[in-house]
Amino acid sequence: LAIQKRSGEVWQLLGAVKTEFDKFGQGLAKMQQRLRQTDEELDNLIGVRTRAISRKLRSVQSLDEESAATLLELDSEPGRPVTAQLPEEQGRL
Repeated sequence: LAIQKRSGEVWQLLGAVKTEFDKFGQGLAKMQQRLRQTDEELDNLIGVRTRAISRKLRSVQSLDEESAATLLELDSEPGRPVTAQLPEEQGRL
């Protein structure tokens, strides 16, 4: 009788675990779909948009990295503005 009672409890516990596992699987499937959608959007941005922007910028001459970083107030640490100024700006400020 005790074994039957315990086996019934085990089956109930397994049923609860199965219910939660099904919900977990559904959550994973939704996340997988979101990741696929994000991947498609990234492909669009990286592919289509990058090519379009590159086509428009073909005739523009690039600056050296240091001048570009200074002009755009970029530093080696992202988010931290550059304190140095371009030589032609130093006399104006």
